[in-house]
Amino acid sequence: MLRFADAAAEAVPLHALAAETLEAWLETRDPAEREWLHTLDFRAKAGEAVVWPGPLGNPLDAVIGLGSESERRRERFTLAAGAAKLPAGTYRLVEPEQVPSLETEALGWLLAGYRFDRYRDRDPAPGRSLVAPEGIDVPRIEAIANALAFGQDLINTPARDMGPEALEAAARELAGTFGAEIRSVTGEALARDFPMIHAVGESASRPPRLIDLAWGEADAPKVTLVGKGVCFDTGGLNIKPGNSMGLMKKDMGGAATALALARMVMALGLPLRLRVLIPAVENAISARAMRPGDILRSRKGLTVEVNNTDAEGRLVLADALALADEESPDLVISLATLTGAARVALGPDLPPFFTDDTELADTLARSAEAVADPLWRLPFWDPYEPEIEPDIADLDNAPSGGMAGAITAALFLRRFVTAPYLHLDVYGWTPKPKPARPKGGAIQAARAILTTLEARFCPR
Repeated sequence: MLRFADAAAEAVPLHALAAETLEAWLETRDPAEREWLHTLDFRAKAGEAVVWPGPLGNPLDAVIGLGSESERRRERFTLAAGAAKLPAGTYRLVEPEQVPSLETEALGWLLAGYRFDRYRDRDPAPGRSLVAPEGIDVPRIEAIANALAFGQDLINTPARDMGPEALEAAARELAGTFGAEIRSVTGEALARDFPMIHAVGESASRPPRLIDLAWGEADAPKVTLVGKGVCFDTGGLNIKPGNSMGLMKKDMGGAATALALARMVMALGLPLRLRVLIPAVENAISARAMRPGDILRSRKGLTVEVNNTDAEGRLVLADALALADEESPDLVISLATLTGAARVALGPDLPPFFTDDTELADTLARSAEAVADPLWRLPFWDPYEPEIEPDIADLDNAPSGGMAGAITAALFLRRFVTAPYLHLDVYGWTPKPKPARPKGGAIQAARAILTTLEARFCPR
């Protein structure tokens, strides 16, 4: 569990300084401290850290640089960046009110303590704990941090141990913790009622399923999360090259994000009727695999020409979105590691989102900036609609040409929803370690969406 340390007399006093406040702060210190920082050329740059050693070498005091305003715009979690350079121990922020975005920075400290150690049989290295700073909502921050860690664990787990059944087990455990209802649709019922989920998953040795979790009062605003749960993606008969297949355990990152967000909503007790739908499948190769050129009929009745079996995510999402829409919820949100085009456009750290609701888009953009969970709006560009319409079916799952791939995928999904709709094309992975974001599975957009849901449905 990620949590703040209890107040302790032996906690090392820690000063966190923005570059613009350094000179004023130095004026309050004694000459020896000023000289020590001058000798070490401490300028409060983002990620700098200095310790005053005691007579036995133990730290007596410490200072971390939070950088300039422009540095803080370029890099999130500067407090965590500096903390990584401190000796192991417990620290106490001396002047927390001087830390810009204190709640976000405190969250970053907790997130820096995440370790995926399921497959390592060794004692954990001693860490750096922080006494909860005054002025923050401790239960909220701890709930968010542990929800993110829960989702990261799901993504980081190899596909051998995180197939559709294991993903369902994780969802069931989460439901049990918070008293949610949960069911799973498999077998003949899946083939009958969710034909595209079945068609994608039937080639695998581990059966596909639709996981359906519900929580909250029936008369509360209805929010439905639909998370792509492709537990491993070979590409199917349009097989991926080896270097593209190596990270495909993360292709259930949308499902992990949906479950992490659901955990936040339930842990914080938001007054919502929450539903989480996860089409959990493996896109494998066998005699039963769907073929390029096959025509599939969706739950909604629309037919889809499969022109690329590696564009399977939108197929399974479409059936789940159709189910979500039948309930006429107040908001449907899809989360998916859907297209490489999104990464080409915006890189791994900046997921695009799509919605026709300008007010929702503005709220989400403000929320993303406020909680340092970056997103960028891309359009549902109507002039590209003909690109997803083939000659012999209602829809094409992989338009030729390869241009605007993130947009055409989003347009495809929008055909299955009439309710207010938000789609996010997340990457679900941190390729290089960064402050509070170790290399590996990443839960993107969940904090921004949480803040948006609170603003839209839970005004204070």
